[in-house]
Amino acid sequence: MEEFKGISAEVMVLVEKWESRLLNFSVEVIELRKNIQNRTIKQILGHLIDSTSNNIHRIVHLQYQRSPFSFPNYATFGNNDRWIAIQDYQNEDWGNMVQLWKYML
Repeated sequence: MEEFKGISAEVMVLVEKWESRLLNFSVEVIELRKNIQNRTIKQILGHLIDSTSNNIHRIVHLQYQRSPFSFPNYATFGNNDRWIAIQDYQNEDWGNMVQLWKYML
């Protein structure tokens, strides 16, 4: 576990740095600017939150399952766009989303 302390500390420095950056983005940047997949920064952050939740689930189950244990590959089932639409992060409070992202890490 000692080898992870340094990595964990580095991740926390990055999270603190990005928390303030994310909170200072303008509404235009987080809600209107889109990437090549036609997703806003709000939708991307929401997708990261969903991924974190899925990965926590995987880690918990890996501790108690026989090997090899398989998980659904969410990306190949074409669920990404559907999950983004269902979660509707585009209409969530940005500050709450940033805090949820921060504390899920």
